[in-house]
Amino acid sequence: MASASRPLPAASLAVWISCCLLAASASGPLPQAQNVTWKSTNFKTLLVWEPKPSSSYSYTVEYSRVGKDRQRNQNCIRTSSTVCDLSSSMTHLDAYYTADVLSEPPLGVTSDLTEFPYSSSPRFCPYKDTDIGRPDFKLEVSDNKKKTTLYVLDPLTALFKDDQQLTIRDVFSDQLQYKVTYRRNKSTGKKVLISKSNVMELTDLDPGESYCFNVQAFIPSRSVDKQLGEMSQTQCSNDADQSIFEVYSVGVIAGAIFLILLLIGIVIAVAVVCCRRRRRAQRAGKEGVPLQKV
Repeated sequence: MASASRPLPAASLAVWISCCLLAASASGPLPQAQNVTWKSTNFKTLLVWEPKPSSSYSYTVEYSRVGKDRQRNQNCIRTSSTVCDLSSSMTHLDAYYTADVLSEPPLGVTSDLTEFPYSSSPRFCPYKDTDIGRPDFKLEVSDNKKKTTLYVLDPLTALFKDDQQLTIRDVFSDQLQYKVTYRRNKSTGKKVLISKSNVMELTDLDPGESYCFNVQAFIPSRSVDKQLGEMSQTQCSNDADQSIFEVYSVGVIAGAIFLILLLIGIVIAVAVVCCRRRRRAQRAGKEGVPLQKV
């Protein structure tokens, strides 16, 4: 007589059910990636898409230069991420690239499908399409206040050559220029200077006046919407000849005067109260002293 089979432990039963569910879901249609696009700044190039996958499927990225064989990035195979860093994979900066995001079963799960659903990216050229980040610069005013010099620092890129990190100047060479926008402090009128150098001298400024400056990369060989990089933070020169009314607004000055008067009033009030209390104490002391007999 055959013996009765023993029931599976709870833990083993849960694992068995999970495997069955994964196998069943892998054999069905897989969701397709949406909104596949590029995000790139200073040649740090990311492929991004939506949505976040469930536990029943994953994503794999395949990329290629236009007209070349497709390749896979080892960090973007059957991943649950929706971002793939392809910065180091795009070795030909002036070439156009495309990428596909495939929906595949998770690692360790097989599928009956021979072709997996995918979504394609638009074409992307690192040299022409990467955004240029804002540069840093140093401001220096001559002793006689007649010349202002800007020293611009080229932004670093995500690219390396011979273990050295490259700047945007290393990549664009003489194609790189800088656009300086400047104005008199507290004025809306602006002037523009275009320079191929990282050092710019301005001598048309009014001596003793404060000026504010912004700098951004300018690459005229690119399409119009990609010629200008991100604008730097504003820096203003100091003006030693400015009056207090030019440095601070009327509201700030009025507030400061009010606080000073209020403080003086508090000090006077405290002094008056203390004097009155002292006089009262002296009077009370005199009234409490007994008369001496004659």
